Amino acid sequence: MSIINAAKEAKAASVLMATANETLKNKALLAIAEALEANKYAIIEANDADVKRSEEENLSKPLLKRLKFDENKINDVIEGLKSLIGLKEPVGVTHFSRELDQGLELYQVSCPIGVIGVIFESRPDAFVQISALCLKSGNSVLLKGGSEAALTNKVLSNIIKKATTKVGLPKGWIGLLESREDVSAMLKMDEEIDLIIPRGSNEFVRYIMDHSRIPVLGHADGICHTYVDQYADLDMAVDVILDAKTQYVAVCNATETLLVHEAVAASLLPRLDVVFKQKEVIVNGCDRTRLYMEAKPATEATWGNEYLDYEISVKVVDDLDAAIAHINRFGSGHTDAIITGNQESALKFMDHVDTGNAFWNCSTRFSDGFRYGFGAEVGVSTNKIHARGPVGLEGLLIYKYKVIGQGHIAGDYASGKKTFTHKNLDKKFMDV
Repeated sequence: MSIINAAKEAKAASVLMATANETLKNKALLAIAEALEANKYAIIEANDADVKRSEEENLSKPLLKRLKFDENKINDVIEGLKSLIGLKEPVGVTHFSRELDQGLELYQVSCPIGVIGVIFESRPDAFVQISALCLKSGNSVLLKGGSEAALTNKVLSNIIKKATTKVGLPKGWIGLLESREDVSAMLKMDEEIDLIIPRGSNEFVRYIMDHSRIPVLGHADGICHTYVDQYADLDMAVDVILDAKTQYVAVCNATETLLVHEAVAASLLPRLDVVFKQKEVIVNGCDRTRLYMEAKPATEATWGNEYLDYEISVKVVDDLDAAIAHINRFGSGHTDAIITGNQESALKFMDHVDTGNAFWNCSTRFSDGFRYGFGAEVGVSTNKIHARGPVGLEGLLIYKYKVIGQGHIAGDYASGKKTFTHKNLDKKFMDV
C-alpha cells in the first residue's frame, strides 16, 4: 500500500478510534499480548535475520543492542501491554467544569490527537510500545522503523493488525512505512497526519522539524548527568553511578557525564577508577579528574557527547552552582540526578536544573515510561510543550471544550442583559 493510501486510511480510522470504548481497546491490547506470545518464535526468527544482516553491515554496537528482540524482551513487552490494560481510560476525562451562567456550562474533556507519525530506529520493542499507547489513547499511528529492523517490524505489524482487527478495531488504524521515501512523503501530509514523533540523532530530529509543517514532538540527544555533591554518601554514589552508566548503556537515560564536587573528588574518583576498569568503561576527564583516575583528556566538545556505550565524561566542579551551570549549558533536558544527603542542595538542584526529569539519590535509568507506571512510552520529550519527559498516554491526548446551553446567545451578555457567573463545578461531562 502506498504511503498516501495508508495515511488516508489512518485518518479515516482515527475518527472511529476516538470513539472506541475502554472495553474494546483493552480487548485489543490483550489480543496483541496473546498474539505476541503465540508467535514468539516467528518474531525471534525474523529478528535473528535482522541482527545477522546488521552485523554484516557493521551496524554500531549500541544499535545492535537496541535491535536485539529476544524472548526476554518479548516477555517484557507483553507485561507492558498487561500493565497498560490496567490503566484508567484516558479518553473522555473531564479536566474541569465551569458554570458560565445559569444553564450554560463549560467542560474541558480529553480526546485523542488523531493520526501520529512515529519515526524511530533499531528497537522493535518500541514498535509494540508505541502501537499500544496509540491504541489505548484512541489514536491512529503510522510507524517507520529503521531498515535494520525491517523483517522484525513487518512481522510485528502483521501480528498487531490481525489481532486488533479481529476484535473490532477499524482497518488502517496502524500502518507500517518501509522506505526512506515514505518519510519524505510523510512530512508533507499535514492534512492527514496531526503529530510527528521522531526518535534519533539531533541532526535527524532537526531535519524533521525543518522540513515539515506538522507539529513535532520528541527528543534528540540524551545527555544525562549525575552530580555527586559534597554531602553525598559515597557508597551510595558508587552504586548509583555504576547503575546509571553500565546497567544498559545503549539507552537515552544512561548517564553520559559525571560531575563531582571538588570536596569529595579525592575520595570518590579512585574508587570509581577501580569499578570502571572492571566494567571496561572508558573515561574522558578534565585535568582535575585525571589527578585521581585514569582518563583521556577532555575537551570542550567532550561535554556534549552522548556515548550510548561503555564510555563517560567526568568533570570535577567547584560547587553545586557550577554543576547546575554546567548541566544547563551542556545538557539536553532529558534526565539529571544529584547524589546528596543535604535536602537544601537537592531541592536547589531539582528546581534550578533545566531538565524534564530531576532525580535525587537514584539512577537516571529510572527515567522511563514503564518505570513511571505509564505502561510504556512513545518516546521522551525534551520540548517545553504539553508533554515533557517520558511520554505516555497523557502526552498523546489533547482536549476539547464542550459547552451546553439552553438557547443562550452572546448578544445578551454584550448588551449587559445577562452577566457571566464563572462558577467552578465539581461535575463530569457525562453527568450532564
